[in-house]
Amino acid sequence: MHKLIETFIVQMHETGTLEWLAVIFGVIEVFFAMYDHIWLYPAGIIGTVLSIYLLLHVQLYADSALNVYYLVMSIYGWVHWSKKSKQKTVLISYSNKQEWVITLSISLVGWLILYLFLKYLTPSNVPIWDALVSSTAWAGMWLLARRKMENWIFFNVSNLFAVPLLFYKNLPLFAILTVILFIVAIAGYFKWKRIYFTEQATPLLEN
Repeated sequence: MHKLIETFIVQMHETGTLEWLAVIFGVIEVFFAMYDHIWLYPAGIIGTVLSIYLLLHVQLYADSALNVYYLVMSIYGWVHWSKKSKQKTVLISYSNKQEWVITLSISLVGWLILYLFLKYLTPSNVPIWDALVSSTAWAGMWLLARRKMENWIFFNVSNLFAVPLLFYKNLPLFAILTVILFIVAIAGYFKWKRIYFTEQATPLLEN
């Protein structure tokens, strides 16, 4: 334990300005997201661009590709919110059997494809873990887009494996931010669960 603490302290001392900025903007994004504010998107875009550069530098290629997707979705979300599009609200729900098949396919097939790509086409020294972190996050994002409860579970599987990976790659602030996201995802799951039961009860009250 003492050695781990010493290693962490050394990593913190070696942390560069760009990583500090990426984490700061990541925290700002989470703060604005909690309050449902549009400024979460510009903060997220800045943090994501910095993250892509830093992750490529430490050869976490799958995680870098994942952040490219985050970047695209942040730009889309910013434009979508700005237009104040009035679409029918999609209610929170649990995944059915078909959706579970799709989710597991994204995770497992995505992991295999990413692993093979990283193993044979990049100099990555952590292809298994990097691929797993990204493929489970991809599945989580698909579930989130469909407002499925299980998105929090897949995001936290990704976060769970990402923390030691980021420490290993000497990105301690990213690891700490991921721990925070892990906690937020747990809170998000229970918050969505309360919303789910409220939405289920509303039609009954109206009848």
